[in-house]
Amino acid sequence: MVDPGRLRALLDRVRDETGHLRRLAALPRERLMADADLLAAAKYRFVVAIEACIDAGEHVIASEGLRAPSDFADVFASLGDGDILPTALVPDLQRMARFRNLLVHGYAKVDDEQVIDLLVTRLGDLDAFRVALAGSS
Repeated sequence: MVDPGRLRALLDRVRDETGHLRRLAALPRERLMADADLLAAAKYRFVVAIEACIDAGEHVIASEGLRAPSDFADVFASLGDGDILPTALVPDLQRMARFRNLLVHGYAKVDDEQVIDLLVTRLGDLDAFRVALAGSS
């Protein structure tokens, strides 16, 4: 059974981090590109938000007895298979998990333009995740 308090705390973390990311997204692109500290803040906030999504997803998967994921991206596929997430949202969240891996592990240079593009265009994916999982508890 899902622990509503644990799930709520994780989803609140996603909401809070997404709020911080939205404030960064509101800044002019040129200012973000020119300020390494702002870009680092955006990257960090993405990592925290995405990890909170993964943690919340893993909690629901374990609580509901869904298929165990093979990696972080597969967390979202398992939730889609279990009808917790809309199928159309799964690939976008899987890309977020891979983006998190890139930020954390640094196996390739992070393209700052990509960071800003995600900041401006993909925060709704995190909102949709939060809404979907809030309905699962």
